[in-house]
Amino acid sequence: MNSRRDAEFTEFVAVRLPALRRVAFLLCQDWHQADDLVQVAITRLYANWRRAAVMDHTEAYVRTILVRTYLSERRSGWAKRVASMGAALPEVVAPGPDPDVLLDLKAALTGLPLRQRATIVLRFYCDMSVDQTAEILGCTPGTVKSQTSKALDALRRVLEQPEPIASADVAGRQHRPPEVRSHG
Repeated sequence: MNSRRDAEFTEFVAVRLPALRRVAFLLCQDWHQADDLVQVAITRLYANWRRAAVMDHTEAYVRTILVRTYLSERRSGWAKRVASMGAALPEVVAPGPDPDVLLDLKAALTGLPLRQRATIVLRFYCDMSVDQTAEILGCTPGTVKSQTSKALDALRRVLEQPEPIASADVAGRQHRPPEVRSHG
């Protein structure tokens, strides 16, 4: 019986591991911390596998574990006590359409408060409804809506760059700053 249970669990994790890693990375912005977060989540999932395996939405259950673990670790002093070596180690770079856009988006997400970041990741990356997000975060749907609105406003402010203004020199000629590619 245990070998069948272990085989089911292993198959489930093998199929969903890349998606769980991406969600964890979007939350914490560091691949090493994301791997740690996923490890904690799948360990807790394994401890409750009998109950989780019969659920209709096992993936949602493990995603809930993942997000709650992330928020719990950030609220505790653990995140402040443990120094990340992420800056000293090379990051795994996922192929993307435009690296500049990804860097801008990563920086913008990093600037959001933890709950707003979690809300954005769940709503738009995981494509969850307001009610599903509220259930995972342990708050009301109204809180999810307000956190989403505030986070989107903050992201827009960071990602939208004003157009450069032309200046005139002493002779009246117009000088334009070099054009910068828009990422929006």
